[in-house]
Amino acid sequence: MNEITRHNEIVSLVNNKGMVSVAELVSSFSISPATARRDITKLAEQGRIKKVRNGIVKIKQKKTIWSPLDVTNTDNYHEKAKIAVRAAKLCQEGENLVINCGSTAFLLGRELCGKNVSIITNYFPLACYLIEQDHENVIIMGGLYNKTQNLILNPIADIANTYAGKWMFTSGKRLTTTGLYKTEVLTAIAEQQIVEKIEKLVVVVDSTKIDPSVDSGMLFCPISKIDILITGKQANKYVIDEIKRQGVDVILV
Repeated sequence: MNEITRHNEIVSLVNNKGMVSVAELVSSFSISPATARRDITKLAEQGRIKKVRNGIVKIKQKKTIWSPLDVTNTDNYHEKAKIAVRAAKLCQEGENLVINCGSTAFLLGRELCGKNVSIITNYFPLACYLIEQDHENVIIMGGLYNKTQNLILNPIADIANTYAGKWMFTSGKRLTTTGLYKTEVLTAIAEQQIVEKIEKLVVVVDSTKIDPSVDSGMLFCPISKIDILITGKQANKYVIDEIKRQGVDVILV
């Protein structure tokens, strides 16, 4: 048996048993104690096993933290991260909250992960992340998985009666003095089923999405339906002032 083959079999053995002594290596592979120790040193340097007194143990594989694509590469990441941190501060222990799709929504969910809140979502990447990170209370809205939008959509009209919460966090393509617009109609319809069942609607959008006009999209909700807006300090001042005038609590980060 050549060295490469022996090394592979040593790694396989320790991965199966968890721990192997030098004496076991000598016996199993018919090698001298000096050869066994040289093998251990090489494998440890390669990071394939961990060297311990009189033997080896397997390397514990670190659990990969899942995230949708590379969220840090999203447009205006740093501003969105600030928005997520500020939005998370609204939530108190024991509350139920609805978090919808998008990069800012994912960052908010990540910020709340591990805290004593129940998160209701139909955003598949966020649900996967929360489950992967052992978040205690994750409620996934039932329905058909839409691969293109990474959403779980339910066509049943009275689905809203199944879910309720203190907060609902949502975003969109554009926020004007008229209201919040979304381009994905299925997403908007799914969220509209829930919005009447929550106490506070919070819009979380980065400052580039605050604009006096909109070129396309569906009106998700008028300004009068929004309780709080969290956005960046660079947002269009005219639009922000008008939104405030209509009674929305605006938080700039």
